[in-house]
Amino acid sequence: MDLKVVPSRIRGSIAVIGSKSHTIRGITAALLAEGTSTLVAPLESADTRSTLTAACRLGATVKELPGRWEITGTGGRFTDPGSPLDLGNSGTGLRMLTSVAALQNFPIGFDGDSSLRTRLMSGLLSALEKLGAKVESRGGKCPFRISGPLHGGATEVDGTTSQFLTSLLFALPVLPEDSTIDLEFLHEKPYVGITLAWLDTLGIRWSGSEDMLHWRIPGGQKYHPFERVIPADFSTATFPLVAAAVAGEGVEIRNLDFDDAQGDKQVFVLLEEMGAKIRRNGELFVEPASGKLQGRTLDLNATPDALPVMAVAAALADGETRLVNVPQARVKETDRIAVMTAELTKMGAEIEELPDGMVIRGGSLHGAKVHSHGDHRIGMALAVAGLAAEGETVVGEIEAAEVTYPDFVRDFHALGADFELIPEND
Repeated sequence: MDLKVVPSRIRGSIAVIGSKSHTIRGITAALLAEGTSTLVAPLESADTRSTLTAACRLGATVKELPGRWEITGTGGRFTDPGSPLDLGNSGTGLRMLTSVAALQNFPIGFDGDSSLRTRLMSGLLSALEKLGAKVESRGGKCPFRISGPLHGGATEVDGTTSQFLTSLLFALPVLPEDSTIDLEFLHEKPYVGITLAWLDTLGIRWSGSEDMLHWRIPGGQKYHPFERVIPADFSTATFPLVAAAVAGEGVEIRNLDFDDAQGDKQVFVLLEEMGAKIRRNGELFVEPASGKLQGRTLDLNATPDALPVMAVAAALADGETRLVNVPQARVKETDRIAVMTAELTKMGAEIEELPDGMVIRGGSLHGAKVHSHGDHRIGMALAVAGLAAEGETVVGEIEAAEVTYPDFVRDFHALGADFELIPEND
């Protein structure tokens, strides 16, 4: 489905929905626990649904109530699903469940959509093999099968994506023996902070070096049932934030907890450095900027999911903006550096690709026919660009937004965005 975007100004108030990262970690912890856990205000999206369905096929039972999921776990003893688990587009769900699947003494298969089949998995699979897992795969990507049981000991893992380390940190505490994990480098460290906050809440013991490259995980631990409110998603909040900065007339953004470990809260600081006017009086309020945003050099290593929408902000800013130190943006749902370069160039942006980022010489954009490439963050970022471009923009395959933000079009329309969905047969 296409989205037609006509330049428009947004105003009013928007409530940010629950965090995908927190919701999927909560599903995984509840699956491992023995007893019933409750997730309050979980994110209901395609990615979290894929993960929840997979957890059910592994033996969890779920009772869905308004605003909460009650998940009865397995105590770590899974049911053989019989056929591969389909994680759809959810890289987070795939990686989280891979390590806990390797705790079992029978093979469990994993697969997903065409995008998920391109995601890196070899770094995690090889780390698990060092701990006794048996893997059947083609090229270290989906589809694959994995079986255990795992044993404690020493392993090393690739730090290109923090999700590999997070997956191990969730699985290894239940082994009988202690384990150690070493990395040569680690991107996206704030996401590991989210994981550690979950482990602390659940009473799981761990120790790690200050640089997050060396870990010791005591074995013989158990997950117990819990109840937790899922925080709002700062990654999702970046879209109304940037839209308010480039095409706003005063927008209140509600539900955000700046004490949470999510790394994308740093995007609010980055926008302020570029000249956005943000007030925090209980809720957060983004005022109309006095003039245009100003180009800056921005290190996005800790906030890679923000690259698409920050590229839009840069394309509409005065001067040159450098988005740097974010090579992992090339191995997300798409190569987001290459895709945003191609799509914003269609809208008149002047962009130079770097191996680990982009150099964007900003000013203005014009409307064009652009495409999400099936990537939720690309589609939403291009829709935000259309709000401030000259002339009409059409974003192809905007339904990709459902992966993390099912109500994106509805919520922005309520703020005054001139959005119109166009069915494929029109």
